[in-house]
Amino acid sequence: MATKLVDLVYWRSMRWTGVVFTGLVIGLASQFQLSAITVLSHVCLGVMCVTFPLRLYYKLLELLRWNPGVHPFQSYLDNDSTLTDKDTVMLVEEAVLLIAFAVTEIKRLLFIDSMIDSIKFVVLLYLLTYIGVLTNGLTLVITAVIAVFSLPLLYKKQQVRMRRMVRAIKAFVKRIKNLFLSLYNSVRPSSAPAPAPKPAAAPAVKQKAKSK
Repeated sequence: MATKLVDLVYWRSMRWTGVVFTGLVIGLASQFQLSAITVLSHVCLGVMCVTFPLRLYYKLLELLRWNPGVHPFQSYLDNDSTLTDKDTVMLVEEAVLLIAFAVTEIKRLLFIDSMIDSIKFVVLLYLLTYIGVLTNGLTLVITAVIAVFSLPLLYKKQQVRMRRMVRAIKAFVKRIKNLFLSLYNSVRPSSAPAPAPKPAAAPAVKQKAKSK
């Protein structure tokens, strides 16, 4: 499954990637006007408008003895998409682990386990309020789908140039950070010098022995 997803994302099969990408974008865009149930029903009806006449055509050829009884979609029917017990247990365990991790992180952020992480979470939520005003979740999902199908291919084709840009950005951020650190060190009041230790008193000279 992971290999098939990678092949789709990197457009290794132009036909299947084009079909999946176009179907996802059109299906998601249709939900601006129609409900998800309506979109799913129309998609299934559209698929059956192609498969049903083709099945009838092959059946007619079989009746006329022009076809040895080959099913046009037998390869899809023979494709085993069932999950074994091991695969099912593995998927359930991964889902449970992800849910438990998400719940633990949300509790840690909401109940201020770490001040810095909670402040970052507050800033993220504040920015999401502005994003929610400007757009909706469906637009973000469509943008994410387009990014998933375009950014990996763009990075693969422009890998050298993008690495140069990333190095330049990292160097620029490092210079800005060093500049702020130098400004902070110059503005910060210097600590008072520690008092010099007092010299140790010279030992008293022993009196000379009494004169005879």
